[in-house]
Amino acid sequence: MKSACFAFSLLLLFAADVIALGTPDRLPNVLLIVTDDMGYGDMSSQGAKGFSTPNLDKLAGQGTRFTSFYVAQPVCTASRAAFLSGCYPNRLSLQGALNHTSKNGIHPDEYLLPEMFRDLGYATAGMGKWHLGTVMEFWPTRNGFDEWFGTPYSNDNTKYHPVLADEMPPYPLYEGETVVELDPDQSQFTKRITEKAVSFIERNQERPFFLYLPQIMPHVPVFASQQFRGKTEHGLYGDVIEELDWSVGELMRTLDRLKLADNTIVIFFSDNGPWPSYGEHAGDAGPFREGKLTTFEGGVRVPCIMRWPGHIPAGRVCDEPVMSIDLVPTLTKLVGGQMPTKRIDGLDIADVLLTQDGKTPHDALFFFGGTGLQAVRSGKWKLHFPHPYITVAGEPGKGGKPSNWGKNPAQSITQSGIEGIASRHGGRVEHIELSLLI
Repeated sequence: MKSACFAFSLLLLFAADVIALGTPDRLPNVLLIVTDDMGYGDMSSQGAKGFSTPNLDKLAGQGTRFTSFYVAQPVCTASRAAFLSGCYPNRLSLQGALNHTSKNGIHPDEYLLPEMFRDLGYATAGMGKWHLGTVMEFWPTRNGFDEWFGTPYSNDNTKYHPVLADEMPPYPLYEGETVVELDPDQSQFTKRITEKAVSFIERNQERPFFLYLPQIMPHVPVFASQQFRGKTEHGLYGDVIEELDWSVGELMRTLDRLKLADNTIVIFFSDNGPWPSYGEHAGDAGPFREGKLTTFEGGVRVPCIMRWPGHIPAGRVCDEPVMSIDLVPTLTKLVGGQMPTKRIDGLDIADVLLTQDGKTPHDALFFFGGTGLQAVRSGKWKLHFPHPYITVAGEPGKGGKPSNWGKNPAQSITQSGIEGIASRHGGRVEHIELSLLI
């Protein structure tokens, strides 16, 4: 399954379709940038205050900004497993976040996005936070990446942990499968990842490449380099976001300089919403409720921009509900790759991506917290099932009240109305929250 033996036949099979989408002589490059715990409201174009994101705003102007882009689960490992496999994480038996003691990880039999690209002859690299298993059988280089530079798990499983600092081992930084540093200077992470990414693009400018950048920031503890520290009115968190924005700009300038921009699909989003309990070191969910670790909108609705000049409409704002699990089938179609042989949950959203008025193929999007289904979105409605959760104040949550969504308060409906909706879907729903996303 992980063999490249069928790469040539795939190229021949899909060449006609791909030539229509990419340049006549090569497949499109793909640059996937994923930030860690960045909020919906952490871009200037979505209401950020106290700092600015000019490079992200420019990217949005050249492409499409998605305002109803969701992740499959509001926490690191589960979210990453989902968008790299095309599956809801519960199908993969991966929930929550792995740590330095975890012995499990993404199953070797899963056919991940980098494997699809590698089997088509792409150069593949990942740089940043992996978080899909610390044991070598789950490692990036065993899952489709030619190159890897980064860390195996979150930067709070370190000497900076707010409670368990004394129990944490040194934080390893890897190049490939080799530890090259212990407890590296976290203020240099964004710059070092960016420099490595630029080098990879330069070295592979003559062949198609897939470059995955799961940035370590702005997950707590937050760090910015000296160049950006103290730069914004929003404190350290704002400094961190401006440095991430600088990183995006450096990558876009590299693509421009090498004349690769027109043939590169750029995708930017966050792995989940912000972690509001960390106060001034946390992001902003914008108009939405709660954040990371909850399936309310603030936890699963994230900033997202996609750009592909001449293909993805420029300057568009798209509110069609789509999910990160859709990346696998969509990108596979766009480059003419091999779909996973196992069942996946994502759907092809090329029509949404490439046309001005494309509609989502999803009848419903499902949101799991741990092992349980907690919410479902269908159209403009989102149904929340009763479940415990942690509020911003750190108190156990209480269900049963309508939520506020979007720019305006949610509109609650009567129990008879709820039962009417339920009966149309063959069942009865009691003690739930139903919100209208407006």
